[in-house]
Amino acid sequence: MSDSAITYTLYIQADPDRVWQALTEPALTRRYWGLSFETDWAVGSRMDWVERGARTSDPAQVVLDCVPNRRLSYTWHTFTPQWAASVGIGEELRAELARERRTKVTYEIEPVGDTLVRLTVVHEGFEPGGTLIGMCSRTWPFLASSLKTLLETGAPLPGPGHADEQGYGGHEDFER
Repeated sequence: MSDSAITYTLYIQADPDRVWQALTEPALTRRYWGLSFETDWAVGSRMDWVERGARTSDPAQVVLDCVPNRRLSYTWHTFTPQWAASVGIGEELRAELARERRTKVTYEIEPVGDTLVRLTVVHEGFEPGGTLIGMCSRTWPFLASSLKTLLETGAPLPGPGHADEQGYGGHEDFER
């Protein structure tokens, strides 16, 4: 991790197609992350984030790169009052996040033999020392581990405060 980027690499016992599905299909993203994306995954297309009943839409929230089973990149989401209310984030923290510049996430999927994939997640463009990089640096290891566990065992990791399989949105460590 640098002061403006997070890089996280893990190995998953799955084929690239299954990892791709876990990154893009709403039924799977809801299981390990607790949210889904509504988009057609075409470069330039808008992405709506749907989490705990809140829809986060913004014209700058878009797919940047999409090569199925190999690479996916998109801008990080917009911090709206509706999103904050749905996940229990106070207005002060939401406003702080909203003042930081928009970041982007890139996933690189690389086959390693027949039954193993190296997944590299790069989340970059953070304000150095900002609030969002602190939140995301604690969240990505859990999200990536939960994705891996889901694909390898059929069940995600239990997230803090989640008795069912809703996943972990990453803001549970912050104000409620």
